[in-house]
Amino acid sequence: MRAIRISRTGGPEVLDLVEIDTPRPGPGEILIRNQAIGLNFIDTYHRTGLYPVKLPSGLGMEGAGEVVEVGEGVDRFTPGDLAAYASGPIGAYAEFHVVKAGRAVKPPAGITAEIAAAALLKGMTAEFLLARCFPVQPGQTLLVHAAAGGVGSILVQWAKALGAEVIATVGSEDKAARARSLGADHTILYRDQDVAEEVRRITGGVGVPVVYDSVGAATFEASLKSLARRGMMVSYGNASGPAPAILPAQLSQLGSVFLTRPTLFDYVATTEELDASAAALFEVIANGQVRIDIGQTFPLAEARAAHEAMEGRETVGASLLIP
Repeated sequence: MRAIRISRTGGPEVLDLVEIDTPRPGPGEILIRNQAIGLNFIDTYHRTGLYPVKLPSGLGMEGAGEVVEVGEGVDRFTPGDLAAYASGPIGAYAEFHVVKAGRAVKPPAGITAEIAAAALLKGMTAEFLLARCFPVQPGQTLLVHAAAGGVGSILVQWAKALGAEVIATVGSEDKAARARSLGADHTILYRDQDVAEEVRRITGGVGVPVVYDSVGAATFEASLKSLARRGMMVSYGNASGPAPAILPAQLSQLGSVFLTRPTLFDYVATTEELDASAAALFEVIANGQVRIDIGQTFPLAEARAAHEAMEGRETVGASLLIP
């Protein structure tokens, strides 16, 4: 089968298309013929070594496709089922992938492989951020960074469905228009405007109770300065580089604020948590509260171009690799 592998860390040039043996599922595992593969920023962290992986390695955490073989003891899936996964193991950039049956979900009727692969990791991230990391209440005002991106676009829509007011930061006027089309009440061009000042202006000087920040280094300070007293800074990504270190005393000086750096995998650690998170996501997609926009697709062989576009912030919505 064809697969993308890395033998060293670095830029998109380290991505190699190779031929390797098709894996076989072991006990408790399923073999999936990928029909669509999700592209996520975490893939670039593995590629660059920011999140170390044992080399040589595959790449990619998310995909969806047909179950073609099940291992011993598996009763959660049968061959022919559509299965989607978003929590590894690494190696989704391939025509086939083996995953543990308990780490995959069965999308309901009406959810295609493309939608599942575009939505699962990003959508479950939005679910835990809004429902469990900081449970959003109607009437609250939120700050969402990178609001035209994969997770951000879902966060905006889902937050609006929960009755929140959304301040969205974006990098261009085109992306601002997209954020507004998703329901954002206010947009800020974070490259051109002082984010914290704009947030204070919008909120009458109060600030927001929560900031969802996937950008990292470029927005971290502004995010903290945008918080209301006892607000929560949720730093869940590093698109512009890792966020800087901070002394605990700074949190008190900013208004006794909270700082958390969560990952999806700690919120879907069990099969029960995984199923519940995925079910909540599929429900808001099915009832039309959240629309999954696949902004661009790339053939598997063009994974390098896909990474260049993603890191160059040239993508909107979700991106997929198609085997």
